[in-house]
Amino acid sequence: MSDQITTDPSKPAQRMRAGSMTLTLGPWIVAAILLAALPFIFTSNSGLTIMNQMWITVVFALAYNMLLGQGGMLSFGHAVYAGVGGFACMHIMNASDFFASMPLPLLPIFGGLFGMGLALIVGAFSTRSAGTVFAMISLGVGELIAACSVIIVAFFGGEEGISGDRGEALPFFGLNFWSQIEVYYLTAFWVFISAVLMYLWSRTPVGRMANAVRDNPERAEFLGYSSRWVRFYSFVASGFFAGVAGGLFAINYEILTEENLNAASSGVILLVTFLGGVGFFFGPILGAIVFTLVQTVLSLETELWAFYAGSLFVATVMFFPGGLAGLIMMHVPPLRLGKLGVLTVPYIKTLIPAAIGILGLCSLVEMTFHYRHAATGDHEMTLFWTTFDSHTILPWIIAGAVTLIGLGIARTTAPALKEAWNEANTAGGKR
Repeated sequence: MSDQITTDPSKPAQRMRAGSMTLTLGPWIVAAILLAALPFIFTSNSGLTIMNQMWITVVFALAYNMLLGQGGMLSFGHAVYAGVGGFACMHIMNASDFFASMPLPLLPIFGGLFGMGLALIVGAFSTRSAGTVFAMISLGVGELIAACSVIIVAFFGGEEGISGDRGEALPFFGLNFWSQIEVYYLTAFWVFISAVLMYLWSRTPVGRMANAVRDNPERAEFLGYSSRWVRFYSFVASGFFAGVAGGLFAINYEILTEENLNAASSGVILLVTFLGGVGFFFGPILGAIVFTLVQTVLSLETELWAFYAGSLFVATVMFFPGGLAGLIMMHVPPLRLGKLGVLTVPYIKTLIPAAIGILGLCSLVEMTFHYRHAATGDHEMTLFWTTFDSHTILPWIIAGAVTLIGLGIARTTAPALKEAWNEANTAGGKR
């Protein structure tokens, strides 16, 4: 007789208890080392500020992916949970007696609890349905709370928002968190802990059932699970981690305004999550990193950064629905077959001309913007470290030629790339 414990598939409660949570330590150790080492690579305050913003966006994007990627719930107002958590943390900062007795690293927990509290209230009626109904309810709730932010001045501070001072907290092992490097490590600690907890949540029975409810709610109901309650638990957990992100924002910037919970912020996190890839846990992390770099670094070079971010999002949805993470994971089968090298030359022949053609197209866009919006008499512009007169014909001819030639070569070599891709994903043959 075998001593192996079996699970009776006819008993849903037993199946729920039979779930397991596993964690491969290797990637998490690498991530922890990377988080600890980055300040030694990017030592400036601006670099630390960008990384802080990046990690806050990572937590928020992972929380949003608990809804969209795992539960299939499209929310157009998820920024309100991060915003309410952040505003609650600002009020705690301003409660001088209480704040002076609390170490600052505990503050994001309060943000998470307030975000979870709001999610409990909203989720009680919004998670009864999924799909379009849930999306419209989330949009309505988001707009309602955003409107309340300029009406309920006592909590949201009106148009000016609420500010505070993180240095008033109880020192934590002698740290007052006045310097940016101290705030970075606090943020890095919370992003690591939050990511681990959200990953473990995805491995729980509820997290796994969220995938089943997303794909086939009728079948999940037939197996004995309540789709409504699975969505509700996922919604509440997502609200908690969104509130943690809001608390980290309050710590980093020491001010919150209506912009932290309006529809634009909700739209940005939707863009970030889709860009990274909703089908993979690490997808939102990639999306948050790429979008933050575009928003901060690229915005220093051009006023049209939002145009490029939107174009990247549209291209991702149209051609790579799996996002950046999906694009990376597409190369796992060729790697396992040992045929990844088959793609090297076709990639070089196609992607480099395509990149040059896209840069030429961007040049045309920048020149058009400068031609239309530059001050009267301002004909000179600098593009790719080259200064020229945008009102002469030669730069336009060069940019147009680069665009046509680059994209033309990429289109010509694309069939060969497709053949190489099919070969790389077929067992046997050349390696």
